[in-house]
Amino acid sequence: MPKLVVLYPQPTDTETFERRYRDEHGPMVHEKITGLRAFSAGRVVPPPNGNAPYARIAQLTFDSVQDMEAAMSSADGQAVVAHALEISTGGPITALVVEEDA
Repeated sequence: MPKLVVLYPQPTDTETFERRYRDEHGPMVHEKITGLRAFSAGRVVPPPNGNAPYARIAQLTFDSVQDMEAAMSSADGQAVVAHALEISTGGPITALVVEEDA
């Protein structure tokens, strides 16, 4: 099962970013991403000796790469991506496709 892993850089305004992620983006993922098998997200905890390069990580799991590509290239999927880019005020998101080892 492939996962789309999304890394959000540290935002310019943490409180606003977290509010918008919680109230807008998370619900939008559940509502608009078709074929989504699982969704998890969490805040990154900085290490004791400094800052973390990312503020938040999200994982979207699909049955196949084809399902993921179809979902993310749809109009609804593109709206979710556009919203992610909009709320990511600390810079562009990083998106990785991960295939778990068997």
